[in-house]
Amino acid sequence: MLLSALSAVLSLAGSATAALTYKGVDWSSVPVEEKAGVSYKNVNGAAQSIEHIFRDSGVNTVRQRVWVNPSGGTYNLAYNINLAKRAKNAGLGVYIDFHFSDTWADPAHQAIPSGWPTAIDDLAWKLYNYTFDASNQFHDNGVQPAIISIGNEITGGLLWPTGGTSSWYNIARLLHSASAGIRDSRLNPKPKIMIHLDNGWNWDTQNWWYTNVLKQGPLVSSDFDMMGVSFYPFYTPSATLSSLKSSLTNMANRWGKELVVAETDWPSSCPNPAYAFPSDAKNIPFNAAGQSQWIKAVANVVASVPKGKGLFYWEPAWIHNANLGSSCASNSMFSNSGQALSSLSVFHNI
Repeated sequence: MLLSALSAVLSLAGSATAALTYKGVDWSSVPVEEKAGVSYKNVNGAAQSIEHIFRDSGVNTVRQRVWVNPSGGTYNLAYNINLAKRAKNAGLGVYIDFHFSDTWADPAHQAIPSGWPTAIDDLAWKLYNYTFDASNQFHDNGVQPAIISIGNEITGGLLWPTGGTSSWYNIARLLHSASAGIRDSRLNPKPKIMIHLDNGWNWDTQNWWYTNVLKQGPLVSSDFDMMGVSFYPFYTPSATLSSLKSSLTNMANRWGKELVVAETDWPSSCPNPAYAFPSDAKNIPFNAAGQSQWIKAVANVVASVPKGKGLFYWEPAWIHNANLGSSCASNSMFSNSGQALSSLSVFHNI
């Protein structure tokens, strides 16, 4: 049994069957770290701007979360325009992740921004104007995002309570409005529009969600181009690589959209995990070599699926929050001193 499991992991973790279009990282908190005095270094220990470290390590696209009216301005539109300019100047593509909130939006939190209306007609109009204006501001600052996500991990809906799953119609209406604002903007070429859910390994969740939202009427297939999923190994042993492949394959066959793992991580240290890890990943070590092995394995799954397009590692450079929301000590791809781990170079090979 152990030999069989190891064989399966090695097969999944081998060279990806095809190069991914998007080989990315989320770097949203880099300016926060730099403001705190972090100076990043490449794998050889030489000081270098992080955008060039990423580029030279094989990353071609960076992901950035956008909050509406955050306290202190961190992650707001101006913050993200400045960060996106750095990416563009380094030759990196940009993936904008609209949270449609003043703070974290995820399966447990989807709060309407302060000052926004709550009635569905008014809220849909506000959302249209928000994505329209934000898209135009990126354009006017010389940034043409490759991907824009209309919401972050919206399995439970968005803009609560109006857009909760008690009203699938409201969810569909809001997503249609968000998409229309981007489509009507001056962005040229138009970005790929993504809908992003969590638990990408769970086909039942993906099927339940898209079936319900797409039968409402306001949201039509042409409103979005991509389905993004989060895929983390440290919250449940059910999140196997094989279940991810099955789920993504079913999604591709049913809806025909481009598919991206929008968030994933692997520990560089995890002495006391809160949950058992998936069975087909138990032989991957908790270190930099294991990070490389995990990323290759996930990339191989994505590349093997029809219209599988990319993978994004979540916040590898946020070293002052190295556990990245998990029970593991660190999922960062940089040391405490800011030096890139050897695993960062894996993006050359996916």
